[in-house]
Amino acid sequence: MLRAACLFLVAMAAGCGSDMPASPTPADGSRPLRVLMLTATTGFRHDSIATARQVLASLAAQTGEFVVTPTESLADISTVRLASIDVLMFALTSGELPLSNAGRQALLDFVDRGGGFVGVHSASDTLHEWPSYVALVGASFKEHPWTQEATVTVEAPTHPAAARLGSSFRLTEEFYTFQENPRPRVQVVLSLDPSSVGAQGDFPLAWAQTIGRGRSFYTALGHFDSTWTDPRFQSHIRGAIAWAGGRE
Repeated sequence: MLRAACLFLVAMAAGCGSDMPASPTPADGSRPLRVLMLTATTGFRHDSIATARQVLASLAAQTGEFVVTPTESLADISTVRLASIDVLMFALTSGELPLSNAGRQALLDFVDRGGGFVGVHSASDTLHEWPSYVALVGASFKEHPWTQEATVTVEAPTHPAAARLGSSFRLTEEFYTFQENPRPRVQVVLSLDPSSVGAQGDFPLAWAQTIGRGRSFYTALGHFDSTWTDPRFQSHIRGAIAWAGGRE
């Protein structure tokens, strides 16, 4: 019990001392990926942020696949700090974050030189006015016309972020549409079945792309607490982190 509690506190950046037992080792014996989880907001702030942090910390402790450090500080988006991690996650971020020019360049360089980026839900409703960030995510949020149960289609069943999801699944979520369709530029992993919301069209929900030597993954899912606690979404996020970090 004490070991599990200590792991959780470290993942939540509370600290437990330098003699803390190590996280479980991944099944393949590799070093756990180091994930920095940014949840800063200047626009809408999701109530699910606290749950998202708890779920990532729990998954890290349970699987040993990664260690996660949550932060609200944009000062962590720096060349020095990013050099110490493998994957940068923008989880439920929003608005025109006051990221310095140096921070912006550090973020782009991090991915270009081999780092991983994972954007979750409103990460696409962040930094709309910075084209390089929009390109990194893959698209910019437009609206969420459907908040209901709908069918999500798995388009890339062999991708790590979809490997345990079957061919489709039903989920209650706030489903996004985007200013531009990313499909021509990315590998679409999940999409919305338009017939399940009484619509027509092409609505990608999650996708992957390579940028320089790095990898970027985005998922539009993640609005509700119930999404984060859903084992299917947890599998989705675990796979996204593994893929962005170069672990297939």
